[in-house]
Amino acid sequence: MTAAFGKRRCTQCAAKRTISPRSATWATLIGLAALALASTTGSAQQLTGAGSTFVNPIMTKWIPDFETADHITVNYQAIGSGGGITALINHTADFAGSDVPMNSQELAEAKAAVIHLPDVVGAVAIAYEVPGVGPGIHLTGPVIADIFLGKITRWNDPLITKLSPGTKFPDAQIFVAHRSDGSGTTAIFTNYLSKVSPDWKNTVGEGKSVHWPTGLGGKGSAGVAGLLSTHPDSIGYVELAYAVQNDIPYAFVENSRGKFIYPSVESAAAAAASVKVPENLQVMITDSRAPEGYPITGYSYLIVYEQSDKSADLKKFLSWVTSTGQDNQYTAPLLYAPVPDSVRKREAAAIDGLK
Repeated sequence: MTAAFGKRRCTQCAAKRTISPRSATWATLIGLAALALASTTGSAQQLTGAGSTFVNPIMTKWIPDFETADHITVNYQAIGSGGGITALINHTADFAGSDVPMNSQELAEAKAAVIHLPDVVGAVAIAYEVPGVGPGIHLTGPVIADIFLGKITRWNDPLITKLSPGTKFPDAQIFVAHRSDGSGTTAIFTNYLSKVSPDWKNTVGEGKSVHWPTGLGGKGSAGVAGLLSTHPDSIGYVELAYAVQNDIPYAFVENSRGKFIYPSVESAAAAAASVKVPENLQVMITDSRAPEGYPITGYSYLIVYEQSDKSADLKKFLSWVTSTGQDNQYTAPLLYAPVPDSVRKREAAAIDGLK
């Protein structure tokens, strides 16, 4: 446990920006109003985007530097992947941020061709707040599934305690926190659980929104982080940066090779590097076969229409994000891995084809 704690503290030192879960609700409401105004009054020199909270920490770093370099204003609102895709379909956003590709129904509603561009690789941490229990407990996929199914209800359950010998877990009810909104982070998490737990696959399934058997929902990753911070004996899932920057402990998770892996830039990159990306660039990379890969890892995407009256500005923004925006100065401090070079070369061709 000591080694894990040291690694976590070092990671936290690299993360500069604090995400406040308590301000999420008002920020979302104000942001939605700003997004609506931008969609009606913006010029060709303004781009509007909406969606993923998973990618929001790095988006807040990308946008000011891009705007300085290219003199194009970008307004991004972190309203969840589902909301971002809806905004794209309704043409109230020029691009959507999503941690899961659009499904067949969403593609049909869009009524026009879209392209998906991976913008970062990130880990979904299993975070918890248990008095007296430090960072780095060990969990397996089936145990995580059973906690979120409501089958394992107490922290001192033998299925939990045997995975972390020497850790004293309290005889306390587990408080489960999950997302309440349409969420790409949820899609990554439930895709993983569906691969490692037949019971989860058959009773709950996967998607941006699912029927949760137990627990309380929070709006956005910041909302889940807020629930964890204010409820003792809790567990939930958040993009890694939200756990680190809110000082919430998180777990090692057993991967498909039987190794317990801590979420990190390196373990997320290992997972991504081991998965072949199809021509359309749309893929889920959870539970990879990478020996050092963290199993709950995913791509986040920027999704745009192939044809847009703002294609010139979109090309500049998307090209910047998939090139300069992948530099370590942006990705590493916020605990993302850059998109693999082989994928970025294909993205450049796709961006060049925007009309």
